[in-house]
Amino acid sequence: PFRVSGVDVGNAIGADKRVTAPSATLAPGDTIYASVASTGAASSVKLTARWTYGDEGQVVREESQTIAPTGPAYSEFHISKPDGWPAGTYKVEILADGASVASKNFEVK
Repeated sequence: PFRVSGVDVGNAIGADKRVTAPSATLAPGDTIYASVASTGAASSVKLTARWTYGDEGQVVREESQTIAPTGPAYSEFHISKPDGWPAGTYKVEILADGASVASKNFEVK
């Protein structure tokens, strides 16, 4: 069965859709990437990344993609803000078919 096995956050991603240097602290000018690792197979899974800011969980962006994995796979999401991210705490939450399956907290400073 399909399941999400982890999520990494960083400011660069490789051709394999994996974050090249996972980091819990990012800079205001960074493009922020989330790499979602999954195992198992499914004919269709809707993965959603919900990016939030601050303790109140203000939604910065939410995006989805439908995947059809046949085994271990990586999916990539990213956000960018040309004028820079405000300093503070952020979280990316990963949902599979609407159910929360993983999250990662990080900080911009």
